[in-house]
Amino acid sequence: MSQLVAVGTVAFDAIETPFGKTDKILGGAATYIGLAASHLSVDVALVAIIGDDFPQTFLDLLKSRRINIDGVAIIPGEKSFFWSGRYHHDMNSRDTLATELNVLTQFDPKVPKIYKDADVLLLGNLNPEAQLAAIAQMTGPKFIVMDTMNYWMDNSYDALTKVIAKVDAITINDEEARQLSGDYSLVKAASKIQSMGPKFVIIKKGEHGALLFHKDQVFFAPALPLEEVFDPTGAGDSFAGGFAGYLAKTEDFSFENLKSAIIYGTALASFCVEAFGTKRLTEINHSDIQSRLSMLKSLIQFDIELH
Repeated sequence: MSQLVAVGTVAFDAIETPFGKTDKILGGAATYIGLAASHLSVDVALVAIIGDDFPQTFLDLLKSRRINIDGVAIIPGEKSFFWSGRYHHDMNSRDTLATELNVLTQFDPKVPKIYKDADVLLLGNLNPEAQLAAIAQMTGPKFIVMDTMNYWMDNSYDALTKVIAKVDAITINDEEARQLSGDYSLVKAASKIQSMGPKFVIIKKGEHGALLFHKDQVFFAPALPLEEVFDPTGAGDSFAGGFAGYLAKTEDFSFENLKSAIIYGTALASFCVEAFGTKRLTEINHSDIQSRLSMLKSLIQFDIELH
């Protein structure tokens, strides 16, 4: 079975939206990535760090999805990473209420030996030094995907550029793409970012879909229009998990296949936002995903006579 290694956070979240609020629930980038990718019939391994306050029931949930957690280090006497946020009524903007790094300050990723030759490595939004440490442990992955954010652009730019130079694809939102490149035009921004190393640049635009750039080729995938969005937390990571999971499953890293991977990622992200936390990702099945893929296909497929 194809292997995917996902390096990121396994954590607690507490979320408040116009539809309600939660206490501490299962969260973290690697969690969403792993749960999304687990629907693609690939061997997924998480590399993360947690404290001994992390419930066994959460770990059992991950294992029940056939996700390998041997690379999740448990630090005795320490607390797990915790994030709390409140979303505004437009669900696109949010306020961070609390960020408690806790064990994350000690994170030194250790990729399990049997996964060091995995074909696909997905680096979740982390300190670039941790991302570099993970890359150094791999024995020549065929495809490396990274996520990052403006915080690392502001505070760890040199290390960040070293990571960017080593990856095949980068996923960032439009604001981050503009900051990283210094260009307002997303076409120009993507071109500049490609010159930094990645062959592929994926610019996420939330409810407005995602753009895939490769050389002079561009692909746009719309987000699926949904009747209700309950919680956007983890949508970007679910997108990345579906995207990387599809690449690991198909072992095809061409531009054409990345287009299909983008659609799979979009489908998984569309489920994520329908309930708080990871709930929907644990409920859906193959038939549900196929139905979403069909809906997405109908959105972007058309026949027009050219004159």
